[in-house]
Amino acid sequence: MEFYTLTVLLLAATIRLATPLCLAAFGGLFSERAGVVALGLEGMMLGGAFAAAAASAVTGSAWIGLGAGVAAASFLALILAFACVTQRGNQVVAAMAVNIMVAGLAPTLALAWFDLGGQTPQLANPAQRFTELIWPGAAAARSVPLPGLLYAELVSGHSLIVYGAALLVPLVGWILYRTRFGLRLRAVGENPQAVDTAGISVVRLRYSAVLLSGVLCGIAGTYLSISASAGFVRDMTAGKGYLALAALIFGKWRPLPTLGACLLFAFTDALAARLQGVALPGVGVIPVQFILALPYILTVLLLGGFVGRSLPPKAIGQPYEKEK
Repeated sequence: MEFYTLTVLLLAATIRLATPLCLAAFGGLFSERAGVVALGLEGMMLGGAFAAAAASAVTGSAWIGLGAGVAAASFLALILAFACVTQRGNQVVAAMAVNIMVAGLAPTLALAWFDLGGQTPQLANPAQRFTELIWPGAAAARSVPLPGLLYAELVSGHSLIVYGAALLVPLVGWILYRTRFGLRLRAVGENPQAVDTAGISVVRLRYSAVLLSGVLCGIAGTYLSISASAGFVRDMTAGKGYLALAALIFGKWRPLPTLGACLLFAFTDALAARLQGVALPGVGVIPVQFILALPYILTVLLLGGFVGRSLPPKAIGQPYEKEK
């Protein structure tokens, strides 16, 4: 029974840890399907996390924090779109420039505004955060192992953003494969010349895709700072944007496999947290540094040897210039 309880708690932690990865990965899916490299997920998430925590701390409203997080990440997305689509710059260099800029600018602004060593004030008021939603009967069901504990931990007890991320999975699939916008988005990532010949604006489609990426990354950053945590701290994304991009590549730019990759990475992260300080038979206590590196080791192994041949959109990373 103890093993069953630990397994359920581990799965619940996996769902929570997978939420920002899924949001960022699906944002990257829109961007890369349109032919724009989504290496800026990390910076947009971090910018959204800082703006959400700062706005929530000042106004006392989690919803205003969410709006600020989405607005900040969308602004960064527009900067990326301007550099990569309008100016036809190198997409990798532009994305890394945004990541580096936000990594330095966010704690600098936090220090200047709040004077707390590069972080925002702790959000003690429940109205400042997206807290857990307890479903009817969850407290009583917790005492019943099966299926009560599953209901109390896996279905109930998550924030609104987690449930929104779950609904996003079928929505993204429907947009990409069942709508005219999704068809055009996939076409512009494969053959922008053909899309342009059909009288459809390549620039508008790529701007829309990058902006969607910014919106979802803003929600992911908001979740990190005012839902999973109670404020912003320096480098709080901790490479999750890069993990989301790895999950997107591992999922071969398709929604369901990408979701599976995010859950796998999140499960490894949750397992690593459970293994800290645990002595394994014949091994002893595993060093904390190795445990913290587990998700990234898994990423390298999967992408390097087990993912197989991934075929990205043909026009990804290629600036498009309209023929005159």
